[in-house]
Amino acid sequence: MNNTWILVAHRSGARLFENAGPGKGLNLVEEIPHPEGRLKDGQINADKPGRAFDTFSRRHSVSQEKGPSDQVTSMFAKHLSDMLDKARAQNRYTKLVLVAEPHLLGELRGALNNQTAALVTSTLNKDLINIENRDLPKHLGSILEL
Repeated sequence: MNNTWILVAHRSGARLFENAGPGKGLNLVEEIPHPEGRLKDGQINADKPGRAFDTFSRRHSVSQEKGPSDQVTSMFAKHLSDMLDKARAQNRYTKLVLVAEPHLLGELRGALNNQTAALVTSTLNKDLINIENRDLPKHLGSILEL
């Protein structure tokens, strides 16, 4: 088996495709909705940051390292990486291509375990989630022989 999986991801969802080799085109394996990715920070966590007092009894906000929407994106990236790790362990693909907007692409790469990360042959730093399935090969031609 010489299958390449292509993950086209966005904060609001992902599509997973398979390519069995040159001239075989793209076959949709799975659509992975993630509606939480469309929410704004205020919609995810309506609470304001906590308050704290410093040594001089002055009140100030306690900042969060990541905003709520960043946390939702990180959790989605972890979900996707777990799915890819499981499929790799089942030998469902031998090569992996990741396509996503910059922030999510970084989260995805960081969430993959070493064995799955070793199968990544290409990445494309683009948001292609709104591109129709039939038009994707035009955008992927430079990194994948279809």
